[in-house]
Amino acid sequence: MGSSRFRHLDRWSVTIIALTFVLFAFAVALFEKGFTHDMLLETGVFLVSLKLILMAHRNSTLGETIQERLDGIQQSLGRIEDRSSAR
Repeated sequence: MGSSRFRHLDRWSVTIIALTFVLFAFAVALFEKGFTHDMLLETGVFLVSLKLILMAHRNSTLGETIQERLDGIQQSLGRIEDRSSAR
């Protein structure tokens, strides 16, 4: 995942996205042949997968933000310790 746009998606997320699109394409094929219970099931699978992917992306971005804040705090503490040891 070299692109910065997809840096929060791991291999499993990409696999789930691909599998979801395949299943959704199957659901579209079912729709063309007739509206059935399988169509509703595939739509549910698509929506659940999409929700899981969005939650994983949000957790990844939140984790990155928290890490940046912790790094800033650690740098501030290091500067404070350096000042106090210099005195």
